[in-house]
Amino acid sequence: MNPIQMIKRIILLVAMTLSIGVFAAHHEGAPSSGAKDMPGAKGTFEFKPADWMSGQKTWWKDSDGVAPGVAGCHIGTDEKGVPNGRMFGEACLPNGLLVESNPGKDELHSHKDDIGHPDTFDCNAWCVGSGKKSGMCMVAAAAPCEQSAVCACE
Repeated sequence: MNPIQMIKRIILLVAMTLSIGVFAAHHEGAPSSGAKDMPGAKGTFEFKPADWMSGQKTWWKDSDGVAPGVAGCHIGTDEKGVPNGRMFGEACLPNGLLVESNPGKDELHSHKDDIGHPDTFDCNAWCVGSGKKSGMCMVAAAAPCEQSAVCACE
């Protein structure tokens, strides 16, 4: 990868992180149907991707569904499910919560005004509720996304 490509990727990752941090200041809704009965589920919030397309209905598939123990990638598609090159990974917020995209694995769904509603999870609560000693949000890989995150348990 040449230096220009590296700089562009770093700028994109910083923009995605900042946009997640800005829009995750507070929870706006109850946990999604996939997260509502899971330990550590805190609620959903409105999320605009770094390449937000105002006023557009967009289509997406999630690579992992609501699975805090699996790093996922939210993949942009057309209305038939054909990938269009847009994507964003899950993330760790500055307060330690995991941003967990939804709904189910590979489920084609739309975002009105290109705004998603991911869940947030307290990873320690999720890990303890899953029978582990403790846990925390950690950056992880989830191709094709450049970066994602996961609840890592002890």
